[in-house]
Amino acid sequence: MRRERFDKMNVVPFIDIVLVLLVIVLATATFVTNQTINVDLPTASSKKAEEKKSVAIAVDKEGKYYYDKEQLSLELIREKLLKLDPKKDLISLHMDKSSQFQYFVDIIDILKTKGFENISIITKK
Repeated sequence: MRRERFDKMNVVPFIDIVLVLLVIVLATATFVTNQTINVDLPTASSKKAEEKKSVAIAVDKEGKYYYDKEQLSLELIREKLLKLDPKKDLISLHMDKSSQFQYFVDIIDILKTKGFENISIITKK
C-alpha cells in the first residue's frame, strides 16, 4: 500500500475553533463590563433618604485615638461606634505607620463585635 504525501494542511477546523473562541470571549467581555441591569425605578410620595454616616477613626504614633478629628479615649470611641448602624455606616481607619499594631487590633475588635460591613483602611500611594 502506498502512502500519500502530506503536502497540504486542512486549516478549516482550526478556523472554526478560533471563531468559536472569539465569540465566547466577546460575549463574556460585554457581560463583564455591563454587570448592572438598567431598571427605571418607580417613584413614591413617601420618599425617605437613607442617612449614611461616614466616620473617620485615626490613631497617631503615640496611640491617641481620634473620632472625626476629635481626640477621645478608646472607651468613648467604643460607645460611639456601638450607636452606629453596622450595615449603613462607613468606617474609615487612618493609622500611623509607626503606631503599634495593637491599636489597630483594638479598633478592629470593636468593629467586629458590632458586625460592621463597610470598613475601609486608608493608605497612601
